[in-house]
Amino acid sequence: MSIIMFIVIGGIIGWIASRLMGREEGMLGSIVIGIVGSFIGSFVARLFTSSTAYLSLSWSGFLWSLIGAIILVAVLNAFSGRRHHHTV
Repeated sequence: MSIIMFIVIGGIIGWIASRLMGREEGMLGSIVIGIVGSFIGSFVARLFTSSTAYLSLSWSGFLWSLIGAIILVAVLNAFSGRRHHHTV
């Protein structure tokens, strides 16, 4: 996957995870959350499945990346003290 696609998809995943978890992030924050979340998601996927779809351009790769990003945002919320949720 090209670096541009990795950044774009990471930004989308980060934005979705941030919105679902009630956190407001800018573009750069969303990209970082999405990319780091994809690595977390690939680790979680390896723990629970024998699939190699993580970090790939597929629906299951997208889903595992989103799960990883949600985990990351939950940890960020826990450490930053942000406990309120916004409606989307």
